Formats: sequence, C-alpha cells, structure tokens
Amino acid sequence: MAALALAAIAGFGGRGAQAALAVPAGDEIAHLVKEGDTLEGLARAYLAAPRQWQLLQARNKVADPRRLQPGSVVWIPVRLQPSESATVQFVQGTVTSRARTNDTPAAVTPGGKLEEGTELQVGPESFVAVRLADGTVIRVQAQSDLQLRQLRRRGRAGSVQSVLEMREGGMESTVPPNSDPLRRFEIRTPLAVTSVRGTHFSVVMADSGQTTASVLNGSVAVQSRRDTDSKPAASLSAPTSLLSPGQGLAVTSDGTVGPARPLLPPPDTSGMPAILGDAGLLAIDIPSAPGAVRYAAQVATDAEFTQVVRNGNFASGQLRWKVLDDGRYYLAVRAIDDAGIAGLPTVQPFTVKTRPVAPLYQHPAPGAVVPRGAAELRCTEVPGVRWYRVQVATDAKFTTPVLDEQRLGECRLPVGALPAGSYFWRIASLLQLPEGQADQGPFAPQQPFTVADRPATLSLQALQAQDGDPTVHLHWPAQAGQRFQLQRAAAADLAFNTVIEDTLLETPTWTASNLPAGEYLIRIRVLDPSGLESDFSPPRKIRVGSGLRTGAGLPLSTSGGEQVGRP
Repeated sequence: MAALALAAIAGFGGRGAQAALAVPAGDEIAHLVKEGDTLEGLARAYLAAPRQWQLLQARNKVADPRRLQPGSVVWIPVRLQPSESATVQFVQGTVTSRARTNDTPAAVTPGGKLEEGTELQVGPESFVAVRLADGTVIRVQAQSDLQLRQLRRRGRAGSVQSVLEMREGGMESTVPPNSDPLRRFEIRTPLAVTSVRGTHFSVVMADSGQTTASVLNGSVAVQSRRDTDSKPAASLSAPTSLLSPGQGLAVTSDGTVGPARPLLPPPDTSGMPAILGDAGLLAIDIPSAPGAVRYAAQVATDAEFTQVVRNGNFASGQLRWKVLDDGRYYLAVRAIDDAGIAGLPTVQPFTVKTRPVAPLYQHPAPGAVVPRGAAELRCTEVPGVRWYRVQVATDAKFTTPVLDEQRLGECRLPVGALPAGSYFWRIASLLQLPEGQADQGPFAPQQPFTVADRPATLSLQALQAQDGDPTVHLHWPAQAGQRFQLQRAAAADLAFNTVIEDTLLETPTWTASNLPAGEYLIRIRVLDPSGLESDFSPPRKIRVGSGLRTGAGLPLSTSGGEQVGRP
C-alpha cells in the first residue's frame, strides 16, 4: 500500500541531515555512510556497546569494518538498541493496553509504564496522554488503536528512537526541539509515515483510509512511499516536498500526496461566554468559518491539552457534549477544510459553574403582561438552597438592574411598585457555605415581561379568581429542537422513588390544571437533537392551590388550618 513519509529536519538538505536520515525498513534503520564512518563508531552511536560492531558486519556483509564506502547504506537492526518505556500522563474514559507478552487487556491508569510493543485501544468519548522518554507527549484521541512499536535509545546515552503505529483514529504530538540529527520519531499508519523533529503536528486517519497531516510549529519534509519503497534507502534520493508552519496536506488512498496548502485560520470564539451555567449540556456556539466543512473541538483541564475530557467532530459550529463538573477548562477548536485537513486552533479558557442550579421560571410566562400594582415574580424552589437572587432590569444585559434582591428566603418577588414598561428578569440560587458566605449559582437565561396599567373594567372578583387559579405553569430556556422529559413526585420523595407523572414535552413549557392541592417536586431531562441526553435536573418544588379563597383573597382553610380542596 502506498504511504507518506514526513521528516522535520533543521537545515533539511544539508550533508549532516542526509547522514542522519533514519529510514525504516521493517525494524531496521538505514544509515547513509559519510567519510570517516566505521562499524565500531556506528555501534557506539546506535547500539548498547561498541563491541557489537561484529553484529553490524554480519548483517551488512562488510569486508573491512574500518573502511566504509561513503554514500553506501549500513542497516542498523533496531532490536540491538537499548530499550525504553513510556509513562501514562492522563486517562479519560475507557483506555486499555495489551502488552506484547500478554494477550489480556488491562486498564490504563495515570503513572503506569508502557513497554515497547504495547497496544493502546481508546474507547468512545475517551482520551489518553503518554509521555515518551525524550519528553515527547502524544495525545491519542477517542476511538483510536495505537501500538508503541519501538521505544529504543540510540546508544547508551543517545537520543530516543520512537516508532508508533496507528491503525485507527487520530493523535496529536508535541516533540521537543533536539539538536541531535539522529533522533527518530515516527508515526505510521496503513497509508502514511511521519518522521518529525522539534515540531507540533497532528495525524488523522479518515474512515476511507485517507491520511492528513497539519503542522503548527517546525518544518516537515514529505515523501511518497511509492517512491521510498521501490528499493532500499530510496527515500534518501526520492522527491521531497517541504511543509512550513501553518501548512498541511492530504494523502489519498492510492498514495498520491496532495499539494501543501495553508491551514484554515483559527475560528472566532470571541463571543463565547466566560462562564457557562447550563446544568443539562455543555453547549458552545461559534460562528461559521469561511472554508470550513466541519469542526474538531476538544475540552481540557490544562492549557497544553494533555488532560482532554471532551472531544468531538461537528458538522457546524454548534458544539455539544455531556455536562462537565464545575471548574476551569480550556476549549481548542479547529476548522476542517474540504480535504479533511484541520486548521489552526483557537484556545479559549472558560469556567463551568452550574451549581447550585437556578430555579425554573413559574410566573409570569415569557413575554406576558402583568398588572401594575399587584404583580409578583414567582419561581420554583430548589431543595438544599438557602437563598434566591432575583434581578429585574430594563435591558437584556442587566447593565443597571432596577431591582436586585440577593437573599430571598422564597423564590418570589413582588414588583407592584414598578412603573409601566418593558422589563427582563433572571433568577439564581445561593448555597450557604460553612463560614456563612453565599455561593451563588448561575443565573437562568433572562426572560422578558411587561408591566401595564390595570384595565378600568377589571373587577376585584376577576382578580381574585385569577389569583386563586390552581393551574401551574412552568417555563425554562432551551436550545432549538430540544425536547424534554418531565417527572413529578411527592414533595417528600427527593429520590423520585415513586414517580407520579412522567411525560414527554415538545416545548420548554408545562401546564397542570387539575392537580390535587399540595406540594410536589418536578425534575426535567433535556433530550438534545444530537442524540445526547442530560441527567435529570435537581428537583424543584411547586405548590398547587385549591382555587378557593376568602373574600380577602387568602386561601380558604378549615378551622384546623388545613387548606380546603376542590370538590
């Protein structure tokens, strides 16, 4: 099968670079002889001891070990080099390893050692970062199959010689700069071989077998395996293309190396909120990038992206994952062009703050009109929450709130004193920390309402009837196309062991008209169009009235204080 060879070589094309070029032929390295080379010197440079020169003589059938022909090739068996190991830095999800001497898969854990020949299998929604002996960090993406084919050192104290074989998936590598011209780092796929030095690059295999490479730092020399496999050491004279930083290329399934092309520019994340508070999904939207056909995105806990916790490819700038725990994170997103080449990344820090969850809006409905002088904003209670914060403003950005109640014991706020006009309101929950301080959760997305003068024809009896209506209305924010599963349980059933009602909703609203008077708990699961489902939200408490009131507008109760229900 045809393939690609990449080499990132400082001063590529010079004599020193040619003499150092390591060309794989199975498990051997081709050394191009220069003036003054001897087998003993090569054994000292490549192998564990100079006395092993006789093994090189037997392999290469050299008559005089002290007089080698400049321009000829000496083959170095990799098995004669001292072995090294790799160290697992970070694991997310399901990652297993299979040692060369053991067919039984074992779970990969941080800090574990990986020996030469180990096979790594990375499951869906998983990730692993591995550090090689020379400081190279490889980041293996979800649904990848990778073997650490060779982990060797050139001589006792020489540079590390690493060869990785990727059978499926994708990976990104950061190779630290090294002045040793003999250092070797390769990533092989069924279609391509990449050989780099001192660079930051990625290699991805498509389902079709196509291989793409993109370079962020360093220089990468590209050769087709159709040329390099024709005869031993053919890559020393094969045609070579040079990729500069910010360039990439694609190799088709027949081995044709496409032309170098500029990587797409970094996507625009300037409009991304600094704090994300959706407790159902991790949802990030970025604008479409010119030339992009899809997007590759990762979320990590570190700026170097060695601890990736979310990874995915998306058809648009609507990035969706399962929700993360509260904390500080980094987003890296790259636009992918029509050749499948990933562009330059944008890295954006952000914070997830979803706890305590915000209440649900209960009254008024979004955009509703409430009467001036008697209006009240109401929302559900959140079990375990100490206080509620309710803000009202005349603009959706809440530049200057006209009301800001920060420690309400109940999730309700009278707004009868507001003058007639258009407003927005938003709500948040607050926990009480052991030191007495308040820990505020995210605000729910704002909702509009209007305060208007009460019509002169509206009677007191009508107002009382409206106030005593036992119908419950709930509203909450949502993304386009989302559906919802709502469950109702008794107020004391925090675990929802006995679900009273379980219903599927097509819109982010719920209305109940004939519930028995009393208190209930409500929880909601988001069903996203992407196929992802959130966990159930923390429960909220609702109160259902009887609809019966006294002439003063208070709930009608028995002499014992119990609320009178409907017949």
